[in-house]
Amino acid sequence: MKLILTREVANLGQAGDVVTVKDGFARNFLLPRGNAIAWSLGGEKQIEGIRRARASREVRDLDHAKEIKATLEAATVTVSVKVGTSGRLFGSVTDKDVAAAIKAATGLDIDRHNLKLAGHIKKIGTHAVKVSLAHQVVASVSISVVAAA
Repeated sequence: MKLILTREVANLGQAGDVVTVKDGFARNFLLPRGNAIAWSLGGEKQIEGIRRARASREVRDLDHAKEIKATLEAATVTVSVKVGTSGRLFGSVTDKDVAAAIKAATGLDIDRHNLKLAGHIKKIGTHAVKVSLAHQVVASVSISVVAAA
């Protein structure tokens, strides 16, 4: 089956790439998760838009990745969440929450798929989150989880 990838898939391709995969892999994995759309002539026109969006989020080179790493590691990132009486969170802090907090603190638009959480964040306190910027550059961001007022 011929597909257009909408986001990066490990060992397959980048967003905007046209790939051919087995039908089962497409039906059961790529399409339900929103990682790809079916290829068509109309979909072919969307490829340029997907590539432009990827280019705006992409790190330009190794020096740019190191600049972003320095900015991220110097930033104070705070996530405000609802907390119960015992100090436990209602739910957990997700990668979407962390990406939004990073954007609010630094102005950098980090793709949530590049965030590596050690596990579910379910407690108030400081937690380390790794951000993959390039193949060689990984930033460690300190996230402070605090109770919402």
